[in-house]
Amino acid sequence: MESSGPLIVQGDRSLLLEVDHPRYEEARDCLAAFAELLKSPEYIHTYQITPLSLWNAASAGHTLDYVLNGLASLSRYAVPEIVKTEVAELMSRYGKVKLLRANDGSLELHCSDEYIFLQITRHPKLLSYFVGHPRGLQVTVAALCRGTLKNELIKLGFPAEDLAGYTTGIAHALSLRSETLEAKPLILRSYQQSAADTFYSGGTERGGSGVIVLPCGAGKTLVGMACMAKYGCQTLIVTTNVVAARQWIRELLDKTTLNPEDVGEYNGLNKNLKPITVATYQILTYRNRKTETFPHFEIFNQKNWGLIIYDEVHLLPAPLFRVAADMQATRRLGLTATLIREDGKETDVFALIGPKKYDVPWKALESQGWIATVKCIEIKLPLPSGERIPYAVAPPRDKVTLSACNSLKDKVVSELLDHHRSDQVLIIGQYLDQLNRLAQTLQFPLITGQTPNEIRFQLFAQFRSGELPVLIVSKIGNFAIDLPDANVLIQISGTFGSRQEEAQRLGRILRPKSHGRQALFYTLVTQETRDQDFAMNRQLFLAEQGYTYETKSWSPIHGFLKAKTEPGAS
Repeated sequence: MESSGPLIVQGDRSLLLEVDHPRYEEARDCLAAFAELLKSPEYIHTYQITPLSLWNAASAGHTLDYVLNGLASLSRYAVPEIVKTEVAELMSRYGKVKLLRANDGSLELHCSDEYIFLQITRHPKLLSYFVGHPRGLQVTVAALCRGTLKNELIKLGFPAEDLAGYTTGIAHALSLRSETLEAKPLILRSYQQSAADTFYSGGTERGGSGVIVLPCGAGKTLVGMACMAKYGCQTLIVTTNVVAARQWIRELLDKTTLNPEDVGEYNGLNKNLKPITVATYQILTYRNRKTETFPHFEIFNQKNWGLIIYDEVHLLPAPLFRVAADMQATRRLGLTATLIREDGKETDVFALIGPKKYDVPWKALESQGWIATVKCIEIKLPLPSGERIPYAVAPPRDKVTLSACNSLKDKVVSELLDHHRSDQVLIIGQYLDQLNRLAQTLQFPLITGQTPNEIRFQLFAQFRSGELPVLIVSKIGNFAIDLPDANVLIQISGTFGSRQEEAQRLGRILRPKSHGRQALFYTLVTQETRDQDFAMNRQLFLAEQGYTYETKSWSPIHGFLKAKTEPGAS
C-alpha cells in the first residue's frame, strides 16, 4: 500500500529519506533513535538500521513498537516483512543474555533462550571464560572475564545486559551547590537531571554504567558532577588534556561542595592522587617504548574508586579499553557529544563502558535556547593554477594534504575576518605548516600541541576577555575548550573525513550567545579534489542532527559568487 510518507524502507534495512518532504524533520528525529546516517546528498538521505543502533535504542528505553510504528507511519510503501522480522529478532536479543551476581558472590551468565545459550556456551572462543558445567540456562563466569566476555558476546551478536552490580568504592560525599562561587544560581536543567537520573537508575544494578550523549555546550560536565553527587564516592575522571583537566577542576570547585584539598590533578606536570582525581588520557597511555608496560595504569588500582568518568569517551585510546575490560566491577560513565568512532570501535564502547543511556537531538536543545543557533556555511574554492599540476601527479595521500592546504584559503580567511571584525573568531585546522603560514600572515597567535600549557591558558583567557579577537588553533582545539564567547569558527582543514571531529568543532561555538546571537561555522573546501570528498563524509553527523550547509563559491577574481542551501552535506 502506497502512502505519502517521506521514507522508503528497503529489505536490507537501508532507509531512503526524502529531504524536501514536509515530514522530513519528523522522520529525521525518529530515525536518529535507531538508525545511522550513511549518506546525505541534496535530496535523499540514506540511513542503515544496524544491530548496534537497535541495541542502543533498546538500552535507552525505546521499544520494538516504537521502531516498527515509526517506520510504518513514515514509510511511503509497506515495510518489508523481512525488515520487521529482523528488527524484532535483533532488538529481542538485548536482555536475553544477562550477567548476574549469585548468592555466593560469583558471576553468572543467564539466558532466557536455549538456542542462544547453546551457541554461547559451546563457542570455542568462549569456553575458557566459563567455570564448571552449565546449570539449566545459566553458567558461572570466571571472575576476571566479565569485560572480555561482554566484548566477545557483542561481536557474536548477543549483547549482554550487565546486572552484576558494582563495588561501592570509598565514600566521599559531595553535593551540587545551589549557587556558584560567583553567586550565580545553579539549577540542573530538565534534560541534565533526566540524564543523571537515567544513569543512576535509582541506585539499582540497571544503573552505574553507560554513556550520556549531549552536544558540546549542553553541560555534560555538570551531568557528570550530578552523577558523582548521587553516588558520593571517590571518583577518577579521565579527560583529553591538561586544559580540559583544569577546566574540570575549576568546575568541580565552583559548582560542588568539594574543597581544593579533595581534588587532585594527575598528568605530566602533576601527579596528585586525591579522593577526586582528574587525569589525562595522554599520561595514562604514556610509555617509553612500545614493548614496555604502561606505568601509570596503576592509578586505577591505587584507590578504591567507586566511579570512573571517561570524558569525551569517543576518543578513548585503545589501551584504555583493555583497562576498562578489567574494571567492570567499577561504575563507568562515558560523556560525549557523539558516539561515532572513526576506527569502528563503537561496539567496544557499548560492551566495556556501557550502552547509550541518554541522548537528546541537538536541534531540540537549540529550539529551547540551551545551545546557540548555528548557521553552517561551506565555501568552495578552486586550486590555484600553480598548484593544479602538482596535485594531479601527486600520490593519493599527498593529494589529501595538497588540497586541504590550498594557499587560496589564506585569502578567504582574510576576507572573512574583514567581515567579522566585531566577532570572536576561532580558526582551526589540521596541518601545522598551513597554520603557521596563516598565523604569520594574519599576525594572530597560534596554539598547537607544542604550545606550553601556561601560554595556552593565557591566550584562552585573553580570548575569553575579548582582548584577543582571533585565535588560531590546531586539532587540540577540537574538544574540551570552554570559550563561551566564540561565535565564529573557520575550519580550514580537518582529519580526513572525520564525522566526530566536525561535530566537536561545531561544538566550540554552541554555547548560547548574548542577545540570542547566531553563531557561524565556516568550512573551506577545495572543490573537485579529495578535500571535497572528505567534506561530504565529515558533514554526515551534523546532517543527522538537522544542520544544513549553505554552499558558497569563491573565486580569486570575483570573491563570493553565489550561495545555495543544501540540506545535510554538500
